[in-house]
Amino acid sequence: MSIISFGEYIEGTNYKVLDERRMRGSAGLMLLLGLIAFINGFILQNFIVIPYIAGFLMVNFIIGVFINPKFSPTILIARLFVRKQSALPIGAIQKKFAWSLGLGLSTVVFVLSLFLVNDISFFEPVCMLCLICLLLLFLETSFGICIGCKFYYLFIYLKLFKEPEEKPNCMGDACEVD
Repeated sequence: MSIISFGEYIEGTNYKVLDERRMRGSAGLMLLLGLIAFINGFILQNFIVIPYIAGFLMVNFIIGVFINPKFSPTILIARLFVRKQSALPIGAIQKKFAWSLGLGLSTVVFVLSLFLVNDISFFEPVCMLCLICLLLLFLETSFGICIGCKFYYLFIYLKLFKEPEEKPNCMGDACEVD
Protein backbone atom coordinates (compact mmCIF):
# COMPACT_ATOMS: atom_id res chain seq x y z
CA MET A 1 0.00 0.00 0.00
CA SER A 2 1.42 3.33 -1.10
CA ILE A 3 1.49 6.35 1.19
CA ILE A 4 0.98 8.71 -1.74
CA SER A 5 -2.29 7.53 -3.24
CA PHE A 6 -5.90 8.62 -3.55
CA GLY A 7 -7.85 5.59 -2.39
CA GLU A 8 -6.87 1.96 -2.17
CA TYR A 9 -7.70 -1.29 -3.87
CA ILE A 10 -9.93 -3.75 -2.06
CA GLU A 11 -10.77 -7.31 -2.93
CA GLY A 12 -13.42 -7.56 -5.63
CA THR A 13 -12.76 -4.21 -7.32
CA ASN A 14 -10.35 -3.20 -10.05
CA TYR A 15 -10.44 0.47 -9.11
CA LYS A 16 -9.43 2.42 -6.03
CA VAL A 17 -12.05 3.07 -3.39
CA LEU A 18 -12.60 5.26 -0.36
CA ASP A 19 -14.84 4.80 2.65
CA GLU A 20 -17.97 6.87 2.02
CA ARG A 21 -18.72 7.10 5.74
CA ARG A 22 -15.37 8.81 6.37
CA MET A 23 -15.79 11.06 3.34
CA ARG A 24 -19.25 12.15 4.44
CA GLY A 25 -18.04 12.68 8.01
CA SER A 26 -15.20 14.79 6.64
CA ALA A 27 -17.69 16.84 4.62
CA GLY A 28 -19.72 17.38 7.79
CA LEU A 29 -16.67 18.66 9.65
CA MET A 30 -15.79 20.97 6.76
CA LEU A 31 -19.41 22.19 6.71
CA LEU A 32 -19.15 23.01 10.42
CA LEU A 33 -15.91 24.94 9.85
CA GLY A 34 -17.44 26.73 6.87
CA LEU A 35 -20.45 27.73 8.95
CA ILE A 36 -18.17 29.11 11.65
CA ALA A 37 -16.32 31.19 9.04
CA PHE A 38 -19.58 32.33 7.42
CA ILE A 39 -21.18 33.34 10.73
CA ASN A 40 -18.04 35.22 11.76
CA GLY A 41 -17.87 37.04 8.45
CA PHE A 42 -21.50 37.59 7.53
CA ILE A 43 -23.17 38.07 10.89
CA LEU A 44 -20.40 39.21 13.24
CA GLN A 45 -18.32 41.08 10.61
CA ASN A 46 -15.24 39.40 12.13
CA PHE A 47 -13.23 38.76 8.97
CA ILE A 48 -9.98 37.73 10.67
CA VAL A 49 -11.30 34.18 11.26
CA ILE A 50 -12.00 33.49 7.57
CA PRO A 51 -8.37 33.18 6.32
CA TYR A 52 -7.53 30.76 9.12
CA ILE A 53 -10.45 28.45 8.37
CA ALA A 54 -10.06 28.76 4.58
CA GLY A 55 -6.33 28.11 4.95
CA PHE A 56 -6.99 25.03 7.07
CA LEU A 57 -9.48 23.70 4.51
CA MET A 58 -7.02 24.42 1.70
CA VAL A 59 -4.26 22.47 3.50
CA ASN A 60 -6.78 19.69 4.23
CA PHE A 61 -7.54 19.40 0.50
CA ILE A 62 -3.85 19.63 -0.48
CA ILE A 63 -3.03 16.72 1.82
CA GLY A 64 -6.03 14.75 0.54
CA VAL A 65 -5.44 15.35 -3.17
CA PHE A 66 -1.64 15.27 -3.40
CA ILE A 67 -0.63 12.91 -0.58
CA ASN A 68 -3.46 10.68 0.64
CA PRO A 69 -6.95 11.54 1.91
CA LYS A 70 -6.52 9.25 4.89
CA PHE A 71 -3.92 11.71 6.23
CA SER A 72 -6.08 14.81 5.84
CA PRO A 73 -7.14 16.22 9.22
CA THR A 74 -10.91 16.09 8.62
CA ILE A 75 -10.71 12.46 7.47
CA LEU A 76 -8.64 11.57 10.56
CA ILE A 77 -11.27 13.09 12.83
CA ALA A 78 -14.16 11.56 10.86
CA ARG A 79 -12.44 8.20 11.12
CA LEU A 80 -12.67 8.43 14.92
CA PHE A 81 -16.42 9.01 14.73
CA VAL A 82 -17.19 6.18 12.28
CA ARG A 83 -14.58 3.64 13.39
CA LYS A 84 -17.17 1.15 14.67
CA GLN A 85 -19.26 1.31 11.49
CA SER A 86 -18.62 -0.99 8.56
CA ALA A 87 -16.82 0.59 5.63
CA LEU A 88 -18.90 1.63 2.63
CA PRO A 89 -16.56 1.58 -0.38
CA ILE A 90 -17.08 4.08 -3.20
CA GLY A 91 -15.00 4.86 -6.25
CA ALA A 92 -12.07 7.16 -5.52
CA ILE A 93 -11.55 8.73 -8.95
CA GLN A 94 -14.68 10.87 -8.88
CA LYS A 95 -13.99 11.88 -5.26
CA LYS A 96 -10.50 12.99 -6.27
CA PHE A 97 -12.06 15.24 -8.88
CA ALA A 98 -14.53 16.59 -6.29
CA TRP A 99 -11.74 17.22 -3.78
CA SER A 100 -9.73 18.97 -6.51
CA LEU A 101 -12.70 21.30 -7.00
CA GLY A 102 -12.79 21.81 -3.24
CA LEU A 103 -9.09 22.62 -3.32
CA GLY A 104 -9.69 25.22 -6.02
CA LEU A 105 -12.60 26.83 -4.18
CA SER A 106 -10.84 26.88 -0.81
CA THR A 107 -7.68 28.34 -2.37
CA VAL A 108 -9.62 31.18 -4.00
CA VAL A 109 -11.51 31.87 -0.75
CA PHE A 110 -8.24 31.80 1.19
CA VAL A 111 -6.48 34.27 -1.12
CA LEU A 112 -9.49 36.61 -1.31
CA SER A 113 -10.00 36.44 2.46
CA LEU A 114 -6.42 37.65 2.98
CA PHE A 115 -7.41 40.80 1.08
CA LEU A 116 -10.77 40.94 2.88
CA VAL A 117 -9.08 41.46 6.25
CA ASN A 118 -7.96 44.93 5.09
CA ASP A 119 -10.48 45.74 2.35
CA ILE A 120 -14.23 45.20 2.82
CA SER A 121 -14.81 45.33 -0.96
CA PHE A 122 -13.73 41.67 -1.11
CA PHE A 123 -16.65 40.66 1.14
CA GLU A 124 -19.16 39.86 -1.62
CA PRO A 125 -16.97 37.47 -3.64
CA VAL A 126 -15.78 35.71 -0.48
CA CYS A 127 -19.36 35.48 0.77
CA MET A 128 -20.64 34.06 -2.54
CA LEU A 129 -17.86 31.46 -2.72
CA CYS A 130 -18.50 30.56 0.92
CA LEU A 131 -22.19 30.04 0.20
CA ILE A 132 -21.34 27.81 -2.78
CA CYS A 133 -18.99 25.75 -0.61
CA LEU A 134 -21.58 25.47 2.14
CA LEU A 135 -24.24 24.34 -0.32
CA LEU A 136 -21.96 21.68 -1.81
CA LEU A 137 -20.96 20.43 1.65
CA PHE A 138 -24.59 20.42 2.82
CA LEU A 139 -25.70 18.32 -0.17
CA GLU A 140 -22.85 15.87 0.43
CA THR A 141 -23.41 15.62 4.17
CA SER A 142 -27.18 15.55 4.29
CA PHE A 143 -28.17 13.70 1.14
CA GLY A 144 -25.00 11.96 -0.04
CA ILE A 145 -25.07 13.97 -3.28
CA CYS A 146 -21.56 14.73 -4.44
CA ILE A 147 -21.87 17.56 -6.95
CA GLY A 148 -18.18 17.28 -7.83
CA CYS A 149 -18.79 13.62 -8.68
CA LYS A 150 -21.74 14.65 -10.85
CA PHE A 151 -19.47 17.11 -12.70
CA TYR A 152 -16.90 14.34 -13.17
CA TYR A 153 -19.49 12.13 -14.87
CA LEU A 154 -20.83 15.07 -16.87
CA PHE A 155 -17.31 15.67 -18.21
CA ILE A 156 -17.07 11.99 -19.17
CA TYR A 157 -20.43 12.23 -20.92
CA LEU A 158 -19.25 15.34 -22.79
CA LYS A 159 -16.06 13.43 -23.74
CA LEU A 160 -13.86 15.93 -21.89
CA PHE A 161 -12.52 13.11 -19.69
CA LYS A 162 -11.68 9.58 -20.76
CA GLU A 163 -14.21 7.01 -19.62
CA PRO A 164 -12.68 4.63 -17.06
CA GLU A 165 -12.29 1.00 -18.12
CA GLU A 166 -14.18 -0.20 -15.06
CA LYS A 167 -17.01 2.01 -13.89
CA PRO A 168 -16.48 2.97 -10.24
CA ASN A 169 -19.54 3.17 -8.05
CA CYS A 170 -20.60 6.05 -5.88
CA MET A 171 -23.15 6.45 -3.12
CA GLY A 172 -26.23 4.38 -3.88
CA ASP A 173 -24.89 3.68 -7.40
CA ALA A 174 -26.38 7.06 -8.29
CA CYS A 175 -23.66 8.16 -10.68
CA GLU A 176 -22.63 5.14 -12.70
CA VAL A 177 -21.38 5.88 -16.18
CA ASP A 178 -23.97 4.71 -18.68
